[in-house]
Amino acid sequence: MDRLAVIIATRGRPALVRAIVDWLGAQTRPAERIIVVGTQPADIAALPEDRPGLTVRIGPAGLPRQRNDGLRLAGDAYDGIVFFDDDFVPSRFWLEKAADTFRAHPDLAALTGTLIADGIKSPGIALDDALARVAAHDAAPPRPGAGLDGRFGPYGCNMAFRTAAIRGLSFDERLPLYAWLEDSDFGGQILRRGGRTARAEALRGIHLGHKAGREQGLRLGYSQIANPLYLAGKGTLPLPVAANLMLRNVTANMVRALASEPYVDRPGRLKGNVVALGDILRGRLAPERVTQL
Repeated sequence: MDRLAVIIATRGRPALVRAIVDWLGAQTRPAERIIVVGTQPADIAALPEDRPGLTVRIGPAGLPRQRNDGLRLAGDAYDGIVFFDDDFVPSRFWLEKAADTFRAHPDLAALTGTLIADGIKSPGIALDDALARVAAHDAAPPRPGAGLDGRFGPYGCNMAFRTAAIRGLSFDERLPLYAWLEDSDFGGQILRRGGRTARAEALRGIHLGHKAGREQGLRLGYSQIANPLYLAGKGTLPLPVAANLMLRNVTANMVRALASEPYVDRPGRLKGNVVALGDILRGRLAPERVTQL
């Protein structure tokens, strides 16, 4: 795979996205283009306008819209498209190993990495800590890996696609705002085309899981019901998987609502779950309804 573009959607984290873009300069196989899509000037204020290979744009808010803007900017000029979250710290070998993996597996349409740590399940991981841990990982002798695991689809914080395999596809803009499960939907679109997806042991990094810029508990709770049902009806998420996700999330919100983790708004999520269940009974459940909450 000869040419790569990295797309980063960002909102409300100007210093962090600058740090991630700077970190990408240490890749052993740099991207030919880095595209950062913000929602307002403040999102991209810390980025240098004259950096070679960097394209910065402002567009409508919402993760699918921003990622689609990035895809349009990339066009067909690159063999591979990589999406990193603005709070993901990749191994400096990430792009090199992704390109090598696609080259070795011509039938592979999508790759996602294996996380060293995921701060989404905790209060979050500090950037300096993540940088140090990833650097230590990169300095250690290579670990014998398990290669590719085809049970996994793309995970939004770090995922790569063969451009030819996703031509004509887009992220579903009916999933607004934080757009929970947009990565699963995109992976489902690839599978319906007969494409192969996998998680690669060799692609490592840390997802900081920073809470700034994420949706409030009420909205996420609504999406925990609305989005899986919508995607199941669309056919990009198997119904048993959707049902399991909903059951797990509602149960977790109920159990922990009275003693919520300090970094999770469980009462808000539970309220959003209840509103969504009420909308099912009223026949008006839809992903877009989250914008009215």
